[in-house]
Amino acid sequence: MLIYNAEIHTMDSRGVIENGWLEVEDGKIKALGEGSPEAVPGDSIDARRGLLLPGFIDAHTHLGIIEDGLDFEGDDCNESTDPFTPQMRAIDGINPFDRCFEEACMRGITAAASSPGSANACGGEIAAIKTYGRRIDDMLIRNCGIKFALGENPKNVYNGREETPVTRMAITALIREGLYKARRYVHDMDSYYSDSENYDPPEYDIKCEALMPLLDRKIKAFFHCHRADDICTAMRISKEFNLDPVIIHGTEGYKIADILAEENIPVICGPLMCDRCKPEMRGLELKNASVLHGSGVKTAICTDHTVTPIQYLPLSAQAAVKGGLSLDDAIMTITAYPAEILGISDTTGSLAEGKDADIQLYAKGCNPLDLMSEPQLVLIDGNVCRREI
Repeated sequence: MLIYNAEIHTMDSRGVIENGWLEVEDGKIKALGEGSPEAVPGDSIDARRGLLLPGFIDAHTHLGIIEDGLDFEGDDCNESTDPFTPQMRAIDGINPFDRCFEEACMRGITAAASSPGSANACGGEIAAIKTYGRRIDDMLIRNCGIKFALGENPKNVYNGREETPVTRMAITALIREGLYKARRYVHDMDSYYSDSENYDPPEYDIKCEALMPLLDRKIKAFFHCHRADDICTAMRISKEFNLDPVIIHGTEGYKIADILAEENIPVICGPLMCDRCKPEMRGLELKNASVLHGSGVKTAICTDHTVTPIQYLPLSAQAAVKGGLSLDDAIMTITAYPAEILGISDTTGSLAEGKDADIQLYAKGCNPLDLMSEPQLVLIDGNVCRREI
């Protein structure tokens, strides 16, 4: 497939190609360039000077792991029988036939991070997935990190049961204990491999196994935090164990934006289109993404679907524009920046040769973040998910 006569927003160092073309082959971007293509095959699409963008990416959701229109039957987000569950994998709880996947596709959202919830101090492994497909194994981009949660969520869940943790101290102690055990497990494993005659392997521990890639910095540590003090606790734990941290929500990030920038810690902001439904969200401000980005913090915007339905991701980015973010930067917060934060920028998030053909097209002059905007064309891995041109 060839798309030509397009205003191509590459979302990388190439910037905007005012009049260009892009070729898709075998699910990948084969080539793109400026001007007119040498040949226009029969299945080509004239973009009519429309805006060609990479697909949007929602950096934090519970897509498919909390199913639409169901209660307990479709909620597989929190294994709240144990406050520390790094061995849980989101991919094992996602239903790709949930109708919200289609709603995401129709609005140009081609990828999302689907995460275990925040009931536990450690909830499990986050999956970065495409929003098109029938088998989640085929939709998986990669497992990108471990979800931790600080603050009110674990406190509320376990206080109601009169079990630990019921304080921020206990939440942090549980995380610290789990990471320390995993570090010792790695040490014992290394001792066995280096000298199997004198050392025995440690007894298999699925929790420690799940945390090993985290300690090796092969995957990231995603911390659910709203309050500024909880964000600082996430920094403290990350330094203790040399983790690669990401802050999810970061509702009070604007209060310590300079510190986050100094520590080079990215923030996934959101949800923005919601009420201040609990005390730790009383500092929610639309300016948050703008202040963070302006301070040099790599910032993405999320819906936290199902809190805000995933199809309103572009509108959430538009809300950040109202809070002071520029339109161009807002688009970056739902394309290139989330791809970089999730560790999937080698495959998606921008338009470049060799990357997945996750592409959307809007009519000329259209603001892709506007509530009334709809893409005329959506491709995911080269598959046509929507076409109205």
